[in-house]
Amino acid sequence: MKLATALSERSDIQSKINEISIRLNNNAKVQDGDAPAENPFELIKELDSLTERLEELMTRINLTNSTTLYDGKSITALLSRRDCLKKKIDVMRNFLDCASDRVNRMTRTEIKIISTVPVADIQKTVDSLSKELRNVDEKIQELNWTTELK
Repeated sequence: MKLATALSERSDIQSKINEISIRLNNNAKVQDGDAPAENPFELIKELDSLTERLEELMTRINLTNSTTLYDGKSITALLSRRDCLKKKIDVMRNFLDCASDRVNRMTRTEIKIISTVPVADIQKTVDSLSKELRNVDEKIQELNWTTELK
């Protein structure tokens, strides 16, 4: 099984577990004399089976990610780099939005508001980070489709 297939199955299982949670809650109580729409014990059995499979997949995915190397870095390291780049880019874009906002003055006596940073230079940095993010994400996607699950 390829890593990408395992990741897809993991996502499906997580969605199913969320659905079972809702279904369990919907069948936790009924009016005296009524029966639940679904048997909670059957739902719990299904939940047990899904969480068991999820645990197995997560273990194998994590093992694969930590032992598969690309240019001397594990997939785990690439994932960490991608997540940190996303966060940094998001913060920097928000900062640039604030720094590049224009404050219009109606008269010359109003206080002049100026940016504290060179917006164009920082935008180039963000563009460079965005390019790196795309490259890292492409490597991860490539590895997901070419790596066998351990």
